[in-house]
Amino acid sequence: MTVFVYVNTGKRVGDPDRIKVFATVDAAERWFDENDPEGVAFEYEVLE
Repeated sequence: MTVFVYVNTGKRVGDPDRIKVFATVDAAERWFDENDPEGVAFEYEVLE
């Protein structure tokens, strides 16, 4: 299983809007379309 992670480096550490984690690429793309069209998310494996 993987997730997609976005980090807004313009926000301070601890700000709830600094990091977004998406379960699917479709969810990430919908969020980017509405909130940060220039942003990117990186895919990471979820460790068990």
